[in-house]
Amino acid sequence: MDFNDTPEEEAFRKECRTWLEANVEPKGERVMLGDGMGAHLDDSAIEASKAWQKKKADGGWACLRWPKEYGGRGATSIENIIWNQEQAKFDTPPDVFGITHGMCGPTVMTHGTDAQKEQWIPGMLTGENVWCQLFSEPAAGSDLAGLRSTAVRDGDDWVINGQKIWTTGAQWADWGILVVRSDPSARKHKGLTYFVVDMHSAGIEIRPIHQINGGREFNEVFFTDVRIPDANRLDEIGNGWMVSLTTLMNERSSIGAGGGASAITELINMAKRIEIDGKPAIEQSAVQERLADFLVKARGLRYTGLRTLTALSQGKTPGPEASLGKLVGAVLGQDMAAFGIELQGMSGAVNDSGIGIDGGTWQARYLGFPGLRIAGGTDEVLRNIISERVLGMPPEIRVDKTVAFKDIPSGT
Repeated sequence: MDFNDTPEEEAFRKECRTWLEANVEPKGERVMLGDGMGAHLDDSAIEASKAWQKKKADGGWACLRWPKEYGGRGATSIENIIWNQEQAKFDTPPDVFGITHGMCGPTVMTHGTDAQKEQWIPGMLTGENVWCQLFSEPAAGSDLAGLRSTAVRDGDDWVINGQKIWTTGAQWADWGILVVRSDPSARKHKGLTYFVVDMHSAGIEIRPIHQINGGREFNEVFFTDVRIPDANRLDEIGNGWMVSLTTLMNERSSIGAGGGASAITELINMAKRIEIDGKPAIEQSAVQERLADFLVKARGLRYTGLRTLTALSQGKTPGPEASLGKLVGAVLGQDMAAFGIELQGMSGAVNDSGIGIDGGTWQARYLGFPGLRIAGGTDEVLRNIISERVLGMPPEIRVDKTVAFKDIPSGT
């Protein structure tokens, strides 16, 4: 493992830092941990994020890994990571384009026609348009192929009816990627078709979900006779599952380790400030034991991540360790947040950013991490993926893969 930048990487890092220093203010000495999965996003934050994205696009720093033909730099994975590391040191607006750039853009590039790419890619790059991902349904979450929203052909249009849920940022989105069932007589994975939908279309109703951490970035989205032109279909009719896999692979790599390893320093600092029986909490042996346990796990996660960075830096494909980041990191992050609340004693029950210790960060994170453990694949789904695709264990028995979707018992 190599912990140092190569000369080329060092030069690129300096180039990133020079542009950032000229265009945005650095963060203060103390870097807080975040607000718990978007708990405080509002219209002004969305507009600020769009303006920052436009500035990056004008300066040639938007969507670095995208091919040059789409406005990116064709940068390597390690160069993209270096940019993110440097940008994190500066006081930038919240990024509302994670889904737009990390999932929707690559899917359109892979499966879209030239006309579709020309229509949608430029607005993604410049921040003109925010996109959302319309996949999960009340009865189709971990088993996405069980979705029941329908698409019926009507001339040059498709008529969409059904419901999606847990759609991040739908209330701010201009466009969405949508997978629905177009042929109930086909097997569950074969009868799906993939579309791009204008989120301002007639018949779309968006209902924000009030989350336990105070955020409202998740939504229910209802479709009632929504008309989508066939020109907005991505790939072939019935090939929606294969297009969805492109999106899902990009989603899991975008979510990554969930920030679990980054919280340990803040947790240790808080243990130094809070007192137990008149002494700093960190002097208690029980506290030291818990912190040591977290530190070991956090370091393990960090160095496992560095193995991935080293592989990318050397032009290699990361090994199976890249699959473990989200599963381990999200659990670790939630456990550390719980201990952060425990250290605060009775005041840990106060979930108020105005008066809570560290601005209520630990409470927000604790309440937000369960959502992260679901997004992009639950812990259970990730364990199945690791067991089957990394360890080579036999897959679970599935009796519904060869049956027409309409013949699968549903209990309805």
